[in-house]
Amino acid sequence: MRKSSIASLALGSAALVAAAGWYLLAPPGGRVETALQGGVPTLTPAAPSPPADALPLPPEMPRIADGPDYDRCLQLLRNDPEEAMRFAQAWDATGGGDGARHCIALASIGLGEPERAAERLERLGNGTRAGAVARAAVFGQAAQAWMMAGDANRAYGAATIALTLSPEDPELLVDRSVVLAALRRFTEALQDLDAAIAIEPERAEAWVLRAAALRRLDRADQAMQAVDRALTLAPDNVEGLLERGIIRQLKGDVANARQDWRRAIELAPDSMAADLAQQNLELSEMGPQRR
Repeated sequence: MRKSSIASLALGSAALVAAAGWYLLAPPGGRVETALQGGVPTLTPAAPSPPADALPLPPEMPRIADGPDYDRCLQLLRNDPEEAMRFAQAWDATGGGDGARHCIALASIGLGEPERAAERLERLGNGTRAGAVARAAVFGQAAQAWMMAGDANRAYGAATIALTLSPEDPELLVDRSVVLAALRRFTEALQDLDAAIAIEPERAEAWVLRAAALRRLDRADQAMQAVDRALTLAPDNVEGLLERGIIRQLKGDVANARQDWRRAIELAPDSMAADLAQQNLELSEMGPQRR
């Protein structure tokens, strides 16, 4: 596992979307599904596997403890999860408490053990005496880890506990919407996204995911309105460009769909959004399918 970029993903919906959550933009199961739209094959891209180095570490970690040992352990996580694990285990053996257990759990993700991490995070969330917001953040991380482990049902349970503790948190609402989409519960995913947008209407990623959920519910016109709103807020949002291209393709606007996908590739050539945009481009350029 590479360790140089494990801190590149932000906690919450951005991590879910990047690491495990392309379920709104693609169906689960790794299938490429095609359909004819105006004589042109339309791609619903296959859900890619989570990247091997996807440790959900934000610029500012949700804190469940304080002190220099906790700060050091969180810093080690960003570059060297093996060393973070060694440090946290030694600290835990000398009474490190919640901080050590939190760091051990997150280091487990960086070491490729998301299921073990999720279980540890849930135990921590249930056992800590920290406040509701900190506990909610821990359960949110558990949901991410369950998604990385491929268990959307367990992820849904953890995300729901997080929202019980912090029901007005738009980040957690967006996170659970992605989990719901993994379960193909798109109407409920849309409800969580609408709630998140009502709290934080300028959140572009929520508008992108709302567009994708509406598309999966065969509400293409509303989906286009949502993705246009996202791209008004963030014109270079690569997930938004990918999604608008998919919607345009479905509506028969192949030329502009290709333009969106090429732009997504140009902006973030190494991203999963770019990979999916490239898949779409290649399929659209095949032309009408022959029967």
